[in-house]
Amino acid sequence: MTYEEHIRKELLRWQKKMLKAPGLLEKGSKAIQGKVNNLYPQKFLDALTVTIKGLIKGVLFGLEFIPKGKPLKNMDLSVRDQRALELLKTYKRIAAAEGAGTGAGGFVLGIADFPALIAIKLKFLFELAHIYGYSTEDYKERLYILFVFQLAFSSQQKRPYVYHKLVRWEDTVQDYPQSKAMEKFDWEQFQIEYRDAIDLRKMLQMLPGIGAVVGLIANYGLLEDLGQVGMNCYRMRILQEKGLN
Repeated sequence: MTYEEHIRKELLRWQKKMLKAPGLLEKGSKAIQGKVNNLYPQKFLDALTVTIKGLIKGVLFGLEFIPKGKPLKNMDLSVRDQRALELLKTYKRIAAAEGAGTGAGGFVLGIADFPALIAIKLKFLFELAHIYGYSTEDYKERLYILFVFQLAFSSQQKRPYVYHKLVRWEDTVQDYPQSKAMEKFDWEQFQIEYRDAIDLRKMLQMLPGIGAVVGLIANYGLLEDLGQVGMNCYRMRILQEKGLN
């Protein structure tokens, strides 16, 4: 069995995980989270949507996070995966250190951790794209990063929808022309799913005495989740392009 055949089998298992129907526990958790969200004033939720959109739009369509150097070309998938794992290891340490630092500072720094962690995650995905040979100078690749980010932090109810957007990427990107991409994207749903995915872990980070430890563990785990989804998305895309669907 070749390495690519081995990865294809892994991706089939991952596909089942992405498309799995939510269980009773997941449905219950989502229902509880929905009730918690209803306690927030709508003005607060609107402001949060605008903040997240502004943060991510600024990164995705700015030049700051584009890695130096050209994307890696003519490289075996096994080598790309190894480099990706090394990159993920580095970013998990960065995120953990940032979470521990802000967690030790209580509520105020805990709030500050929110945009900082988004920036760390996006910077990781930019560098990951280049490892797998895709140039983030192209807005389509930055749009792809946005959907990868969304898949990583979506609920099980929403994951199949986002997953299929990535599987059928050539069709998806036609629906998001550069001039209208940010307006067509469902930012409200995006921020709800993202907030729900990290709420409990990040709220515990703000508790006195345990914030630093929780922040370290939470951020490390969130980067691990993102890394696995990101790697699998790029693996899937490469194999699709080679005809190994």
